[in-house]
Amino acid sequence: MIELGGAQQTPPAGDLIKDVTEANFMADVVDASNEVPVIVDFWATWCGPCKTLGPMLEKAVTAAKGAVKMAKIDVDQNQRLAQALAQQGLPLQSIPTVVAFVKGRPVDMFQGAVPASEIDAFIKRAIEAGGGDSSNGLDDAVAAAEEMLEQGAASDAAETFAAILQEDPMHARAYAGLVKSYIALDQVDQAEAVLNGAPAEISKTPELEGAHAQIQLARQSANAGPVAELQAQVEAEPDNHQARFDLAQALQASGDTAGAVDQLLDLFRRDREWNEAAAKAQLLTIFDALDAKDPVALAGRRKLSSMIFA
Repeated sequence: MIELGGAQQTPPAGDLIKDVTEANFMADVVDASNEVPVIVDFWATWCGPCKTLGPMLEKAVTAAKGAVKMAKIDVDQNQRLAQALAQQGLPLQSIPTVVAFVKGRPVDMFQGAVPASEIDAFIKRAIEAGGGDSSNGLDDAVAAAEEMLEQGAASDAAETFAAILQEDPMHARAYAGLVKSYIALDQVDQAEAVLNGAPAEISKTPELEGAHAQIQLARQSANAGPVAELQAQVEAEPDNHQARFDLAQALQASGDTAGAVDQLLDLFRRDREWNEAAAKAQLLTIFDALDAKDPVALAGRRKLSSMIFA
């Protein structure tokens, strides 16, 4: 748990606030946000509002005493990076644009100069999205329920998650855990109903986005084809993109997530625009469904990014 007050020491500014380029974006933003949220300030030297907003952001990040970090990206000096991020959905047409990255992906943003109170609220949301500043004492119970789920006791886990939500209806991890429990019990419709019933305030948190991705994959698994037949078809027809995509879904359904990611990366390398960029969309769904620190997700994101930036 990250505490924001008391005797906690503020890390050196160089550890909290960095100038980031395309070369270190993956390490200092994507990977770093798996540990604590990273606030990314997209700015330029000619931008008047940027000169006001930047110091305000730095002050607020420093005041958080390590609960968040900050990355400053000069869009003029990093045009290819900015274009690549824009292609992935970040609206960088105007600056300053400030984006909060949590567990490898953007979860919140704002544009233009805003009052200090809005900056503080933005950083607070980022910290909470990253699992920090939790003071309701239920995290230990959530961790215990997650361990039950990992050990195969899905029914007991579901009961525990439901009890936690009686105490704190805004607990995103508990909602996600309840969804995953129903998926493990092969009750996908019930899992979706739980997810749809989550409060709007937490519906876009990484935990619930991950649960949504798991539901998508569970739905796909019901219609997945036989791995052996699809493998043979792909080997006979390497340029059959649909067969390779179907093979990836079958591998995912069989529990071979690494194999599914490899096939989708190969498909993306062969034709990134095939079927409206279906390979990239499926990869992002798998990455969202996995824990942010899962080695398959970490390696897959790096490979996909290297292809996009190539």
